[in-house]
Order: sequence, then structure tokens, then C-alpha cells
Amino acid sequence: MKFADCKNLKIAYIGGGSRAWARVFMTDLALESELGGEIRLYDIDKQAAEDNEVIGNRISAMQEASGKWKYKAVHALENALDSADFVIISILPGTFTEMHSDVHLPERNGIYQSVGDTAGPGGIIRALRTIPLFDGFAKAIKQICPDAWVINYTNPMSLCVRALYNAFPEIKAFGCCHEVFGAQELLAEMVRLRTGEIGVNRSDIHVNVLGLNHFTWFDRASWKNYNLMPMYKDFTDEFYESGFGNNDSEMPDKCFTCDNRVKFDLFRNYGLIAAAGDRHLAEFMPGDNYLKNPETAESRGFYLTSVDWRIADLKKKLERSKRLVSGEEEIILKPSGEEGILLIKALCGLTRVVSNVNLPNINHQISNFPLSTIVETNAVFSYNDVQTLNAGSVPESLLELMNPHIENQEIVLKAALEFDRERVYKAFEIDPLVNNKSDKNLIDDMLKNTLKYLPSEWSKYEY
Repeated sequence: MKFADCKNLKIAYIGGGSRAWARVFMTDLALESELGGEIRLYDIDKQAAEDNEVIGNRISAMQEASGKWKYKAVHALENALDSADFVIISILPGTFTEMHSDVHLPERNGIYQSVGDTAGPGGIIRALRTIPLFDGFAKAIKQICPDAWVINYTNPMSLCVRALYNAFPEIKAFGCCHEVFGAQELLAEMVRLRTGEIGVNRSDIHVNVLGLNHFTWFDRASWKNYNLMPMYKDFTDEFYESGFGNNDSEMPDKCFTCDNRVKFDLFRNYGLIAAAGDRHLAEFMPGDNYLKNPETAESRGFYLTSVDWRIADLKKKLERSKRLVSGEEEIILKPSGEEGILLIKALCGLTRVVSNVNLPNINHQISNFPLSTIVETNAVFSYNDVQTLNAGSVPESLLELMNPHIENQEIVLKAALEFDRERVYKAFEIDPLVNNKSDKNLIDDMLKNTLKYLPSEWSKYEY
């Protein structure tokens, strides 16, 4: 990739029919004057990709769009990847029907999930659907565009990235997640309250990131010449009981709101700042801690996101897509706060950025994690290069919590690629959220409910 090519980039978007991430991506690209080129939208839902072609080209044609792009829906992965400089992956593995089983079927055994896409039963079964797809993506990238940078937004993040590197060890891939940004914004709000400074932004908060995706932590945080760890302790003490909410007025049913009281409790217990949303953090802990039942979650200031809500929300997004395609609804350009476009700029040589990413631990970013583990730490992005930063070690008390999830990265990857039901049973057995509440009948029923989206080899078992 050359500097002169930054106005003529070729981007392959796998999952290009997305009604969420793709729209964010399009808008952010339109607001970036230093980049331009062509985006090929590939999706198994061809109509959704074609709709986004119309919407993307409408966005690019807007007078206020300083970044100019040509959007094109393609119906073959090979056509999307041809000569690609960047590959974006944001897909939904299966449908909400399968996710309904992932999230809600375990409730019959008293296992509750607030998200169900990373850890716990939902994360494990979702990974079985996702890993074979990512194995195929990596092999296609190796053949068609081996030098492309690959940015993944799909969950379960850690296993998606691990599957890419397992199939193509030389791939230039990393996973992006915005949960750390929310924790930085919480710290920025704390600084504004404590110091009276009104112009403190998330980007002003410097943190050392270490952990696993959605179970990520800060052991150091600063703003200017302030060490924020003592300030956060006082902040936690003040709001431990009442919580400090980030309620979203656009979510009247509260399914995405939280009072950060799980964060505060984890800080009291472990001395580090938990850097993901409470709904994600809770799923990595033993099931009786924060997710014993919906009432326990609500008492901690967060809620379970039902798949029925997601289905209803998808209906709204589909209706909005029709309005955007027809021109009935006006497109509004405003920055999302995501960093994907900034990272692309850095890789093009237009800037230099430090950001949190998910990558293999091969450079000992976290010194007491296995090298094969996909970890989330900071990295420096510059021209055609990503250099991971040493984050240090995770305290032994936290390592004990993380070890089952580290172990499950290996177990679930092998289960998915070798069609091994016994390994699935093992993954459920050691997952802390399951907490010995699972049985083989539950797992078999969950597998049966997602069989349509699993490789045919899974049909060899009786369910």
C-alpha cells in the first residue's frame, strides 16, 4: 500500500448488508476527507447489500460528504476480496432464531445471560457457527488478497480472530471493540465532576488495557498529571450503592442501560478498573454473582437483553432501510466515535494512533497468558504496521477468573473445527457462568436448534 493510494482504496465489506455497523462505517468514511475509493459489499442477504449500495452512494453524493466512495454490491466473496487493501468483517452468524435458543434455552436450567454472544452457553454455541465461516474467510483472503488488513467486528471477538490466525498465521488481522471507549468516557465524566474541567474528552484519558475481549481491565489510568486510580476509588465509594448510570433515553425498556455497579463491585474486589459494560462483564463471572436471575441483575443496575427485543429492533431497522433507500428519510452525517476509520488512516500512513485491539499474545503483551491466546491490549498503528504494547501481567486473583475463558478459546476452536461434541460438553463444564447448572440434554438441544447453521458433519450425532 502506498501513500498515494489512500484516495483509491479498495475495501471488501463481508456482512455488507449490515443495518448497524455498515451504516456507521459509511457515515464515518464520508466525514474523512483524506480517504476515498471503492467498497464492495458482500452479504448472503443480497438484497441487504444492494440496499446498502444505494444508501452508501447517496451518502457519498451528499454535499457535506468530504470522503468520496463508490459502493458496489457483489454476490461472490471472491469478487469482494479481489485486490482489496482492507477487509471489514461484521456478520451475524445464523439468525435471531438461533440466537433465541442460545440465550433463552439455558434459562430452563437456571442459566441467565445478559448478552449471550461471547461467554456462557450463548457464546460457545455462537462460536460453533462462526468459526467455520472465519476459517473460510481466512483461507479466501490468503488466496486472493494476502496483504490486505483485516478488521473484525464480529462476536465472539476472541474466537473470530483466533480462527483467522489459525487458518492463515500470516494474516494481518485484528479485532476492534468499543467497550473500552465507554470505560474511558466514564473516567472522563469522573474527571469533569471531580475537577470542574468541562473540556475533558475520552481521548484525553490514557489507559493501560489488558485482558480478554469483553473482560478487559485498566491497571493504570491517567489524565494530564493525575493518576486516576485513587480518584476512581473515591468515585467508586461514592456511587457504589446508587450507581452512576449511562442510561440511554432512546432505550425506554432499559435493555442496554447500566449503572456501572458491576464495574464498581469488581474494582472493590480486584483493584483494577473493569473496562467493559456491565452486561458483558457479568457473563464472565460465576453465574450466582450477578446473573443468578433477572432480579439479581436488576438489583445491580443492569438488565437482560432479550432476543425478542432484538427481533423487534431489527424490524425497525428494516423499515428504516426502506425509507433510506427510497429517499423518504434524510441521511444525517455525524461522527460515531468509533475508531475504525482512524486506524485505516494510520495504516495508510496519514497519522499515528494508539488504540485497544484484539491480537494473538505472541509478543507477550500479557506476560502471564499463553502465547496462543487472543488478548485485548493497546497497540500502535502507523504506516502498514501494528505494534503491540507490553501491558504487563494480570494479577493472580484475576488470572484465576480468566483461566477458564483462556482454556475455552482452545477447546471451542477445536470443537468447531473438528466437529467434536465432547469438547462442547467440556467447554460448558468449565464456563463459570454455567456454574454446574448445565447437562448434556441442554447442550444437545442447543446444538440441534442451530444445526442448520453448522457444518454438515455435526449431523453425525444423535440429539
